[in-house]
Amino acid sequence: MNAIADVQSSRDLRNLPINQVGIKDLRFPISLKSKEGEQSTVARLTMTVFLPADQKGTHMSRFVALMEKQTDALDFDTLHKLTADMVALLDSHSGKISVSFPFFRKKSAPVSGIQSLLDYDVTLTGEIKNGTYSHSLKVMVPVTSLCPCSKEISQYGAHNQRSHVTVSLIANADVGIEEIIDYVEAQASCQLYGLLKRPDEKYVTEKAYENPKFVEDMVRDVATVLIADKRIESFVVESETSNRYTTIPLTLISLILKVKPNSNKGRLNVSDGLWHKLNDNMRLSLMYG
Repeated sequence: MNAIADVQSSRDLRNLPINQVGIKDLRFPISLKSKEGEQSTVARLTMTVFLPADQKGTHMSRFVALMEKQTDALDFDTLHKLTADMVALLDSHSGKISVSFPFFRKKSAPVSGIQSLLDYDVTLTGEIKNGTYSHSLKVMVPVTSLCPCSKEISQYGAHNQRSHVTVSLIANADVGIEEIIDYVEAQASCQLYGLLKRPDEKYVTEKAYENPKFVEDMVRDVATVLIADKRIESFVVESETSNRYTTIPLTLISLILKVKPNSNKGRLNVSDGLWHKLNDNMRLSLMYG
């Protein structure tokens, strides 16, 4: 029987390496390990590797084959091993895996104590670049925000809306998904619950009214908590609110707050943002979009 040609492994003469080659949005069932236990969910994976200049193509089927062999519950340790296995399997020195999935958490209503599930969008990313591994965590948390201006100018009542606060971070030690959710929910006007009874409805209404927050307030308050956590080396906080009280059908208000290591000291003038000194090795950027 004649051997089947392996075209992907043939030599390419254009001398152009490709930084990322792979598959995107592979939907795959996974088991996830977090600080509160294990759960099953369905993930979307993007898996890529570096392709050297002299190689015509990568072997796309190997990405799926690797996931078919994956049986361990996913956490950052498992993601590290999975990324290393992928890079070795595809004969590359660099590669990246992003795993996005709905993360479910059982919550108790604030008064009745009735339990229900609430879902959060989470992405775990592991990357090997020139032999060095790093990972990041991204969590989007839905919350309630009540407008301080509406409360201030009204005799009674104030409008509130659903907000989505997204935290993306790099840490030097394990930071749990649940910890980030707790950080964000504690800084909102009120957190959300999947199921409420009438006493709970009264509680969340009054809780939000007593704790009005602009998107700017939530971003700054969440950032303050993250800065205090010494495990977190850098992060981005985003807050997006759907405002139904304008003449435009949907207004998206977003604020991005970036904090990252920096060796410069003192006040910095940067054209694309307002920078303030936090300490000798941190700097903070406010950018409105």
